[in-house]
Amino acid sequence: MTPDMFDALLAHIDSLMPELVNGFGVFLRVGAMMALMPAFGETVIPVRVRLALAIAFTLIITPAIGTDLPQLRGGPVPLVTVIAAEGLAGLTLGVGLRLFVIALQTAGTIAAQATSLSQFFGGAGVDPQPAMSQILVMAGLALAVMNGLHVRLAEFLILSYSFFPPGQFPGGGNMGDWGTTQVSRAFTLAFTLAMPFVIMSVLYYVALGAINKAMPQLMVAFVGAPAITFAGLALLFLSAPLILPLWHSAFEGFIADPTGTPR
Repeated sequence: MTPDMFDALLAHIDSLMPELVNGFGVFLRVGAMMALMPAFGETVIPVRVRLALAIAFTLIITPAIGTDLPQLRGGPVPLVTVIAAEGLAGLTLGVGLRLFVIALQTAGTIAAQATSLSQFFGGAGVDPQPAMSQILVMAGLALAVMNGLHVRLAEFLILSYSFFPPGQFPGGGNMGDWGTTQVSRAFTLAFTLAMPFVIMSVLYYVALGAINKAMPQLMVAFVGAPAITFAGLALLFLSAPLILPLWHSAFEGFIADPTGTPR
């Protein structure tokens, strides 16, 4: 390589430095969010694939908000501040999204407990959970991916710079209120999704008590256990097509308006 070519290469690299610095700032937020992102950030996905996805999201988002990113130059203290603020913003966004997966897991656990299926293949996943939780989570994530989850997440990340300004720490009070609202929304959604199973369980045990009162000599446990198991599986088959769109609607509502209250 001749000296002129080397100088031209250095000049070209120097001209790309602003874009590289902006990309690094976006990668800080995307990488932190990727650790908790539904579907793309699951622990079953290899780390290299998640890293490639984080880089891909960075390349998509940087041109859209490059002019609004803070400069990472000016000393170690501003650099550390930007890194910590962007990392915190990414983790906060990831937690908000992950709560919807936890809502599905909680709904499946409530449904399994109500129908006496709580130990059915309970240790099949990374985190021990009932089979109903596994089914609902996998089906919900598949539904989200089929409906363009990657596009929605890119829009969500671009939108996040309007309520999480780059390089700035959010207020503690606002973060506390926002977190409380999201946790409340998650548990409300979980109980709403599991409501058919809870109602069926109440009716089943009331009927079982009435039968036992009318015929004390009948071993109602031997009759009732297969009945509640079959009824739980049948209800899951019938209600899953209604539960999953309801969950997906709430999930997309959060992506469209992360700062809003549940509707």
